[in-house]
Amino acid sequence: MRTGSEPATARSALRARFWLSVWGLVWAVFGTAAFALAGRPGWAAACGVLWLVVTTDLAVILRHLRQGPHYQPGRDVPPYDPPGGARRGGPPRGRLPRRP
Repeated sequence: MRTGSEPATARSALRARFWLSVWGLVWAVFGTAAFALAGRPGWAAACGVLWLVVTTDLAVILRHLRQGPHYQPGRDVPPYDPPGGARRGGPPRGRLPRRP
């Protein structure tokens, strides 16, 4: 159901973001260790910064997952109402009312 408020009430695929962050974390750790052992401190530092960013993102994702259905609703949770309550009556959006 479209309400016209999707950008404000959009739901994020947090479980998909979680697994992508885990994947990124594994590669950032691997890259940091591999470049450090290969004697490339610049690339190791870049991977270390990426490691920090991915870890922060993972912490935010886990926080939102633990906050419950407000952030990760299941299929049984209906869509949010637009800000300010339910949409008021009137002609459907995108159509002009008929003139007599």
